[in-house]
Amino acid sequence: MAAATAGQRGARVLVVDHNDEPGRKILISGGGRCNFTNIGTVPERFVSANPHFAKSALGRYTPADFLALIEKHGIAWHEKTLGQLFCDGSAKQIVAMLMDECLAGHVSFAFGQAVRDVAHGDGRFRVTVGSIVHEAPALVVATGGPSIPKLGATGFAYDLARRFGMKVVEPRPALVPLTLGQGEALFRELSGVSTEVVARAGPAAFREAALFTHRGLSGPAILQASSYWRHGEAVGIDFAPDAPAGWLRAAKRAQPRTTLKRLLPVPERLAVALVEQLGVAGDLGNVPDKALEAAEVRLGDWRFTPNGTEGYAKAEVTVGGISTAELSSRTMEAKKLPGLYAIGEAVDVTGWLGGYNFQWAWASGWAAAQAIAER
Repeated sequence: MAAATAGQRGARVLVVDHNDEPGRKILISGGGRCNFTNIGTVPERFVSANPHFAKSALGRYTPADFLALIEKHGIAWHEKTLGQLFCDGSAKQIVAMLMDECLAGHVSFAFGQAVRDVAHGDGRFRVTVGSIVHEAPALVVATGGPSIPKLGATGFAYDLARRFGMKVVEPRPALVPLTLGQGEALFRELSGVSTEVVARAGPAAFREAALFTHRGLSGPAILQASSYWRHGEAVGIDFAPDAPAGWLRAAKRAQPRTTLKRLLPVPERLAVALVEQLGVAGDLGNVPDKALEAAEVRLGDWRFTPNGTEGYAKAEVTVGGISTAELSSRTMEAKKLPGLYAIGEAVDVTGWLGGYNFQWAWASGWAAAQAIAER
């Protein structure tokens, strides 16, 4: 995005990628259909040490702007739940579109070649690729974070930032399944069971599906909460998000011969496990109100304390990265080193699940390109 935009505005651009082909993360996204943006994009749906940093770029290049590009290239799309936009066809269409845009900007490429060295002096950057040294007045770091290393992802951006004296907010896996210890073995035995919940971590709450796995917890609600979760903290799960206050006591009065297992709005295997943990068996009419009150409270905020995550191998993105304090929010340029830019996932800006991280990539790339073209 940065290359195409800068190239079309007259800059001479070289894209260096150690992968043999472009956009490998794009190709696997959205089940191969690429959830390329979210029409609900607002800065509040991004995690960063500076919650205001993303406002400028996101406000200047919006989902509507990217959608106009999609439609210009004749790519059919559809909206799924929660504002998520996907290709009707294949994520390959997004990569092809971006490559066509680069072609229009006369962008050059060096694929399958690792960067051996990056140096700076006399106002110019020197990047050694293979046996060739390329020189330019501007260098854009768009190498993402270490999530999904099998696709070639590394912490290269952080190493480069530190080399040039820039601070890095400690990175950690995000949008990632959480793992449970032996004490939660009962729930690990429910592997494959999914149900709609509200999942809470830190200041955030998400109503979507949660999925029990053989290692712990996953599903959209859990992936969302994982971006806010810190090691040692609990995750709260509301298993009855539509239930009003006092619902169990009301059910006891109305249907004294019904059971908690029948009332729970979850799959039967999970209902059995929850009832076993709560110790509320038999007809509700035989259960004291205090026990029902306690069960209601726990079902509304069931605490799990994960012992970790499934790590960068399964994480869709990375929280943390190059500190926003080091960058201009308008241009993405390093404050201490003119000509150096950092964009996308390499920066400490991480979006929610559902197209937000792509929109940050497009917007931050566009913002940097505008500044480069005006140099």
